[in-house]
Amino acid sequence: MGVSGCGKSSTGILLAERLGVPFLEADDLHPAANRVKMAAGRPLTEEDRRPWLAAISEWIEQATASRTGGVVACSALRYRYRQMFRRAGTRVWLLHLALDEATALRRVARRAGHFMPAALVDSQFAELEPLGPDEPGLTVDADNSRQAIVDQAAAALHSAGRVGGARYPEPG
Repeated sequence: MGVSGCGKSSTGILLAERLGVPFLEADDLHPAANRVKMAAGRPLTEEDRRPWLAAISEWIEQATASRTGGVVACSALRYRYRQMFRRAGTRVWLLHLALDEATALRRVARRAGHFMPAALVDSQFAELEPLGPDEPGLTVDADNSRQAIVDQAAAALHSAGRVGGARYPEPG
């Protein structure tokens, strides 16, 4: 989880590979109207987000029911969204890729072909609610290398008893 430009997708792909589980890019579940709105520099409303959040929750429910698990790259900026995901899958664990606004702006401005413009980065920081003490997860510095972040996340998941056994090799 985190603001645009923090590295959710690249980190999520690496973590899913490490754990041997499916990966979901939550941006792929946005309705076309949401993508158009964001590309025009207009932030989404709660109403806009509702079908997107429901689709992510459904994916989590399916991954939980099938016992495959998975990694989802999703902004999940608000506490209530993360609570919705935790209701969909009781073993949801959160990795917050924390980043300062200037770095996020720089990274988003460099991206080509993405619907999220740099003009919306400030609105994401305005919405961001960091992980609370009741939320299982870890906050890491998104300026670290992707591999270092994945190593930290895998170690924390193992320590928390969220993964283990032959299917999920120990980090390192």
